Amino acid sequence: MQRRLKDYFIIAFKGLAMGAADAVPGVSGGTIAFISGIYEELISTISNVNASLFKTLFSKGFKAFWQQLNGNFIVALLSGIVVSFVTFMRIANYLLEFHPVLIWSFFFGLIIASIYFVGKQITKWTASSIIALILGAAVAFYISKLPSLGTNDSDWFLFIAGAIAICAMILPGISGSFILIILGAYKTLSAAIHDVDIKKIIIFGSGAVLGLLSFSHVLKWLFKNYHNLTLAILTGFIFGSLNKVWPWKETLTWHTNSKGIKTPLLQESVSPFAFQGDNQLLFAVILMIIGFLTIFILEKLGSKK
Repeated sequence: MQRRLKDYFIIAFKGLAMGAADAVPGVSGGTIAFISGIYEELISTISNVNASLFKTLFSKGFKAFWQQLNGNFIVALLSGIVVSFVTFMRIANYLLEFHPVLIWSFFFGLIIASIYFVGKQITKWTASSIIALILGAAVAFYISKLPSLGTNDSDWFLFIAGAIAICAMILPGISGSFILIILGAYKTLSAAIHDVDIKKIIIFGSGAVLGLLSFSHVLKWLFKNYHNLTLAILTGFIFGSLNKVWPWKETLTWHTNSKGIKTPLLQESVSPFAFQGDNQLLFAVILMIIGFLTIFILEKLGSKK
């Protein structure tokens, strides 16, 4: 695929959007990748990292290796993801603590639009597709209701958490950050990034690479052999995740860490009119509309040839 420098800047911008989404528990970078038109290329590129790729490096040289790797695409996308994820994770922690209704409102609008754009790519609706959509929605809704575990910062656990979370991060509708919260690894990773703890970051990254290389083969096979069914499940995942990003929540139980800092452990979605506190309804609706329109912009970028 021939691309100009301008195209790679657009890919980097999509990476920025993916990284920002993945930093927020409840929002999936995979959704952004799907809407912006790079999802299947991303999955295909990751799954092509195998023994034959390195055989090409030694037999045909670096240029052939880089082309087979789709290296320019990876560098552009990863640059955006890493910069955005590291930067936005700090911002997200602040917003989730002090302005939760507003940040969730933006992402709620974003996900509502995502359901339409992912679903419309299903070329033929059948009974099996509808069942797959319902099943996907039920699984995502169930995950969104799970309480988080206590914080665990052991090295082996962080490695496993990286492998599991990265699979969620590339699935539209399933939030990698939320999986980290459920596993009890989100605060550990967030602190490691804040404190630039290289050891913990490398351990998490190693687990993520292993999980990504393994899971991408499964996704590539599913898209090749069950394209519509896979899209229906992914649409269901996105629909089911709406519960997690509903802006107005009541906290049922709290978790207090060793430093005395309290974080929500189990929350329940409530009506904005039953919300205890300022529901910020006008600003929330405006941000939902902005989030909704953001997907249209990304989809327009993704539809350009």
